[in-house]
Amino acid sequence: MTAETARRAALGQWVSIAPEIRPSSGRNADGTLRPFYLSREFTAWPNDEFELTVVNSADPCGATPLAKIYIKGHTSWHGEHPIAPGAQKVHFVADTAYDVTPIAASFADLLNKLAGDSYAKWEVGSAQSVLGKDLALFGLAAGENFIEHDLIYVFRDMLFWGARHVDGRGFDTEENGPTNLRIPMIRR
Repeated sequence: MTAETARRAALGQWVSIAPEIRPSSGRNADGTLRPFYLSREFTAWPNDEFELTVVNSADPCGATPLAKIYIKGHTSWHGEHPIAPGAQKVHFVADTAYDVTPIAASFADLLNKLAGDSYAKWEVGSAQSVLGKDLALFGLAAGENFIEHDLIYVFRDMLFWGARHVDGRGFDTEENGPTNLRIPMIRR
């Protein structure tokens, strides 16, 4: 699959099959990695634009949502990825929107403690833009767009991205990119 074939195959709406688990960069009191549960809704548009909504949950079944994150931006394609025949390196750039909505009071409280003075008070159900702002909890720096150096692999009408590293590192550089496939999304 060429980059153009993969780009066309990825067009449309995709959703998580079930809640997903991945390691976070945070640690529990005993030093073990804190799990991170989420579900995704993703749309790829023909003009290399994308929309992604992620709902983070406190539990593996997704019964206790903590926050909703909405990201809109652009993809750039960077050639074949060695993970699987037809996989393509893709950079996801959050350059249009990056909104965070606390769903649980505990998450709003955490944001109020950690987010800093450039934000209004975080309240349950109220979205705030974090686009181009500092928010260390999300790995964001003021004046910079969030970029993930990821991959896209479409196989049997399933859309795969890269799986997070077991130590919780993100895909902040090409060298730090994925080395395994993540649980796929299916067409909506």
